[in-house]
Amino acid sequence: MTITAAADGSALGNPGPAGWAWYIDEDRWDAGGWKHGTNNMGELKAVLELFHATSGVDDDLLVLCDSQYVINSVTKWMPGWKRKGWRKADGKPVMNVELLKELDEAIAGRRYRFEWVKGHVGHELNEAADERARAVATAYQRGAAIPSGPGFGVAPSPRPAQPALATPVDAAPRVAPPSLFDIADAASGTPGSRSVTVELPEDEWARLERRARRAGISPEQLLRELAARA
Repeated sequence: MTITAAADGSALGNPGPAGWAWYIDEDRWDAGGWKHGTNNMGELKAVLELFHATSGVDDDLLVLCDSQYVINSVTKWMPGWKRKGWRKADGKPVMNVELLKELDEAIAGRRYRFEWVKGHVGHELNEAADERARAVATAYQRGAAIPSGPGFGVAPSPRPAQPALATPVDAAPRVAPPSLFDIADAASGTPGSRSVTVELPEDEWARLERRARRAGISPEQLLRELAARA
């Protein structure tokens, strides 16, 4: 079988509040972003997260993308960049190299192809991805809750932790999932504060960590926010 998905990015001001999204259908999509990023970062991240989300299935992947930069990066330029130590023909460093390195690892061994689609012409899947990426960027701009999706519905295959982006994007660094962690409703030691110890299975922790990463915060902070809304 072939999974057909659109991937798109959005940055208000470029650079500015930025979002990414991939979309298969109403039951399978996801989105996230940063307080500060570029459109190309969003485009790359959307494709990267699509590969991560679908890593647990053995299906072909058709990626619909309106970014020639992303398509050419993956299908044409990346092998040469790697041979040159992730530098371009003129010797200058490749932009967005951390995302590209992650993407290079994510596509290894996968069966996929890219198809360019023109953006903003009513293509159903592309419009759905664009709308969700823009919604995340707008939420960061307004300081609102970050909208995310249900994901793919299949647990992704384990993958090694990657270094944080060199370009500051105000995103929380990834942390190794412990079996136990503490959260507090207020600063530790202050009157009225309470400490709660939560034990989560590995799959639940991974889901929590992905949601926190999309929101640009730590898992602990996400738990505090969820507790505050309860």
